[in-house]
Amino acid sequence: GAFIPVADFPEMKPLQDHWQIIRDEALALNADGAIAAATGYNDIGFNSFFRTGWKRFHLYWYGKEMPSAQLNCPKTVALLKSIPSIKAAMFASLPPGATLVRHRDPYAGSLRYHIGLVTPNDPKCFIDVDGERYFWKDGEPVMFDETYIHYAANETDHQRIVLFCDVERPVHTKLVQLLNRWFGRHVMSAASSQNVEGEKVGFVNILFKYFYHLRAQAKKLKAKHRSVYYIGKWVLILGILWAIFW
Repeated sequence: GAFIPVADFPEMKPLQDHWQIIRDEALALNADGAIAAATGYNDIGFNSFFRTGWKRFHLYWYGKEMPSAQLNCPKTVALLKSIPSIKAAMFASLPPGATLVRHRDPYAGSLRYHIGLVTPNDPKCFIDVDGERYFWKDGEPVMFDETYIHYAANETDHQRIVLFCDVERPVHTKLVQLLNRWFGRHVMSAASSQNVEGEKVGFVNILFKYFYHLRAQAKKLKAKHRSVYYIGKWVLILGILWAIFW
């Protein structure tokens, strides 16, 4: 099914055992406004979520350590680093009235783990995965397969903050495991973002920033000069095909 028993992953238990320590570091960050949307177009994996109120503070991303996380929440980072199957982690906030639209994650190499840190403890603040609904509770972990269509909403007057982790998906053969780890280390890591100015950004997000601005300019051109837009579009397509096949 879409939800997976957390008991099948006993290595995650230290997070539940120490969830209040994690919560306290998350609350300190939240009080400083550090759990926030990206300041620029440099978080391709979550860009659409920011539009509906979702916020995050990255703790670790597929081998990329975050200096701001080590500085501001060292106990949480130490706990995460003690569990090798955790490939990425962040604090994720869903403020009152915020939503996450229906989506599925394209990367099937991980499973999604949440543990409630600050939650309304209310069925009106929920995640729906493949038609099955769960509402977050303080100190309670949940794990699900994020390749199923899922969405979330906070229909309460209270903020929801969870610890959000990508956990390595168990596979049947050593070869698939090696391929999955290679993909995470070399491809997923290239989508690393930043919490504060000065932290390194992966090249995928560097490209995304320029692509986003280029797309915005193309939309303006289409609105004002539709024929010029389509001529330019086909020239670009033909140029790419020529470069590939000539």
